[in-house]
Amino acid sequence: MENIENSVEKNLVDENSRDGFRSKFGFILACIGSAVGMGNIWMFPYRVGQFGGAAFLIPYFLFVLVIGFTGVIGEMTLGRSMETGPLGAFEKAFEQRGLKGGKVIGMIPVIGSLAIAIGYSIVVGWILRYCVTSITGTIMTANAGPFFGQLASDFGSIPWHVAGLVLTFGLMSMGVARGIEKVNKILMPTFFALFIFLAIRIFMLPGSSAGYKYLFNPNWSALGSAKTWVYALGQAFFSLSLAGSGTVVYGSYLSKDEDIVNSALNVSFFDTCAAMLAALVVIPAVFAYGLEPGAGPGLMFVTLPMVFQNMPGGQFISILFFVAVLFAGVTSLMNLFETPIEALQNRLKLSRANSISIIAILAFGIGVFLEGERLSPWMDFVSIYIIPLGALLAGVVIFWICKPGFAREQAQLGRENPIGMWFEPVTKYFFCGIAIAVYIMGILYGGIG
Repeated sequence: MENIENSVEKNLVDENSRDGFRSKFGFILACIGSAVGMGNIWMFPYRVGQFGGAAFLIPYFLFVLVIGFTGVIGEMTLGRSMETGPLGAFEKAFEQRGLKGGKVIGMIPVIGSLAIAIGYSIVVGWILRYCVTSITGTIMTANAGPFFGQLASDFGSIPWHVAGLVLTFGLMSMGVARGIEKVNKILMPTFFALFIFLAIRIFMLPGSSAGYKYLFNPNWSALGSAKTWVYALGQAFFSLSLAGSGTVVYGSYLSKDEDIVNSALNVSFFDTCAAMLAALVVIPAVFAYGLEPGAGPGLMFVTLPMVFQNMPGGQFISILFFVAVLFAGVTSLMNLFETPIEALQNRLKLSRANSISIIAILAFGIGVFLEGERLSPWMDFVSIYIIPLGALLAGVVIFWICKPGFAREQAQLGRENPIGMWFEPVTKYFFCGIAIAVYIMGILYGGIG
């Protein structure tokens, strides 16, 4: 058995000793970890109830399926084929056509990933604070609104912000195989196990049936509204962590022997499962106590603590919940930070330790001034204007800029069955068209994720 494992590791690690994923399972879990985040937990349940209940799931599942077979495949393929993150990948793709400027354009997803990570790290600090208050029992007596208000005020969470960064960068310092891969192998299965347990426990609450009715009672007339389709598209697009950054980087660590199409399908499936699990925990719990399932951070940091305070065994449930959410937050944050760290390592030839140190200083130096009222505008700007643009650019680069047939050839590597004739029309035209639509509608609607 040991000889087999050594042989697998030898085949999966890059020939040039570039750190990489040592197993397909680890790679898929890392990609799932990057996709499963706070948006699945506080936004997806709200969107389902807001736009037709079960009717909303039809366009959502459709878009997840289509995007999973196109955008995720495209970003993984781009990273693996170029063996580098977006900065180097865009440059190499442009060079295939004798074009210049790829490196400059490749900076967009790198900057976007760093910018969203800086803001996201503050939220991870909040979650860490709630984990501690759940363990100590403080959450059971705290006035939820003022407690969160103080934490989210200007410079109100600096110690927890720092702790979240130390935790994340400490795990990342162990590298891709020993750090990112192993951490996700532990945290992601644990996340699913905890949420399955929570969903069963919430099901047993008196009054929870109103939440299931809110979620799954289909309002078929909602399918006739363009807004339902627009928001389902946005939710699917952003839920899969398409940004032209983290998935490209993770793909660059992937062996040529792995089936990217199958991996993309797994990521799409389990990300959707995570969103559904979150909905089955959050919404029935909120309805069981007659509260409103409002969107945004207030649902997680104000409404749910009030639920836990009134629930039998509420402290234990709150510990499980916030630990699971912390796992989702940290795995997503690792993916976001990996993009600029990989860029420093690959382009400036810095050590991983030095690259992490530079990004850590930037993350705290900028992030500390975003605490409070400045955080929301920062996150809105990045998520509306920069992140979708990165995803659009990555799609254009792999499906249009690279030489004809390149995307198919690279995606076919490691796959036993040939990719069907659907590949070019769906990727080049349908997905890129969707990416353009998401970007335009995001600007018009002020964000649709």
